[in-house]
Amino acid sequence: MRREEKQITDRKEIDAIIHGSKVCRLAMAKENQPYLVPLSFGYDGKALYVHTAGVGQKIEYIESNPNVCFEFEHQVQLISDDRKACNWSFTFECVIGFGTISELSDPLEKERGLAHIMRHYSNQKWQFNEKAMAKTRLWKIAIHTISGKRSGNAGIPI
Repeated sequence: MRREEKQITDRKEIDAIIHGSKVCRLAMAKENQPYLVPLSFGYDGKALYVHTAGVGQKIEYIESNPNVCFEFEHQVQLISDDRKACNWSFTFECVIGFGTISELSDPLEKERGLAHIMRHYSNQKWQFNEKAMAKTRLWKIAIHTISGKRSGNAGIPI
């Protein structure tokens, strides 16, 4: 990272940013063509979980190339300056990582993955309908590398 003073290396801080984020942006590539999508997600500290429809562009990209990049942002605030355009900026925290995505087919693994997604947004346990589970495609992203960055006073108590 070019600006080392902005780097976040503590895994607890990185995990806190992920847990505080509402959206995971997932980048994929197929035949040298990039594709980026915002997704709801779950996180267990080692892997990410996302779900998709049965068919679609995401599936085509995943099946073509399981290598993905993901991004989270948290505490984003615009800093404006009424006098000088070059003084505009943002404070933020972000996490970027790389991993491989694979589909979960075992019903118990799918249920655990969906439980992580629902827990992230509701912080409670849920029962899942078997028919709905059978139609849902659930994916696990094994995290290979992950790093964080903080700009400005984002996330720092004042």
